[in-house]
Amino acid sequence: MVLVTGGTGLVGSHLLVELLRQGAEIRATHREGNDLSQLKDFLLSLYPDVAEQWNTIEWVHASLSDIPALDEAVRGIETIYHCAGLIDFDPRRAPALMKINWEGTRDLVNAALASGVTSFCYTSSIGTIGGLGGLVSETDIWDPNRTNDYATSKHLGEMEVWRGGQEGMQIVIVNPGVILGPGDWERGSGRLFSAVADGLRYSIPGGTGFVGVWDVVRCMKELTDKGLAGRRYLLVSENLTYLEIFHSIAESLSLKPPRRSLKPWHLEILWRLDWLRSRFSSRPRKLSRDMARGLRDRKEYDNSRIRETLDMEFEPIEAVVQRCATFYAKP
Repeated sequence: MVLVTGGTGLVGSHLLVELLRQGAEIRATHREGNDLSQLKDFLLSLYPDVAEQWNTIEWVHASLSDIPALDEAVRGIETIYHCAGLIDFDPRRAPALMKINWEGTRDLVNAALASGVTSFCYTSSIGTIGGLGGLVSETDIWDPNRTNDYATSKHLGEMEVWRGGQEGMQIVIVNPGVILGPGDWERGSGRLFSAVADGLRYSIPGGTGFVGVWDVVRCMKELTDKGLAGRRYLLVSENLTYLEIFHSIAESLSLKPPRRSLKPWHLEILWRLDWLRSRFSSRPRKLSRDMARGLRDRKEYDNSRIRETLDMEFEPIEAVVQRCATFYAKP
């Protein structure tokens, strides 16, 4: 039996579809308050071919901070796909990030080891991979001085997974770039489409690696099925500037793209203004100092390890964006 944590998230939900298509017996976790009926309606509107299999999923309420629930969730499980986690760049949320992404992963690894889980695939982030210049690869070392709270929490989560590997589990870690795919258009990468649809005028100055959610779940499944354990893999289709991705999204939606990018000094001003707004209104931060300084740089990532390991080619981002735009346009 397979366990998918974070089954209602972007990666977790699309992984469920892939696993159902292959006839897997699935248990999936969700947090309290998740609307499973809404998720079902949304996914089956995109993938009607799994309608008959959908009700075979065993859903369990198991927060990463609830150790007894995790112990119960892993009972009888052979393979875990750990997709659950918190994405937040508000510095005030650092304790929550550590609690969920680090300590929650630690507790899940402990439960998995105690229950005799065979294999464990962890969805991490390219944010955990360093690199001071040139093409960044899996061999670049972690630099705690050039990071943010989110990346630190995911890095510490990776350390727990490596420990699980040393104690006998077959572990795989994937480090996706910005994952594009249909989901909640007001959260995560979905906000890129919403921003363009709302008339975005200025782009962010930097750039990063992008990948389609379909390639992410395909890689996770193939790496785990083939027992290619003990390594981590960068999952990036293309390295693009934010201006390039916004132009691609605008074209796919037949809208006007932003005309220019902000300058790095604009971001320095904006994160300070955001700090003031948050301090006097108690609203969550939208742009922290670390986030602003990360967005101004352009990093490029090497995907040769995963391409050679699986003998695969990634779907071009232009095609990914077009698929997402088709789903975005649906009522």
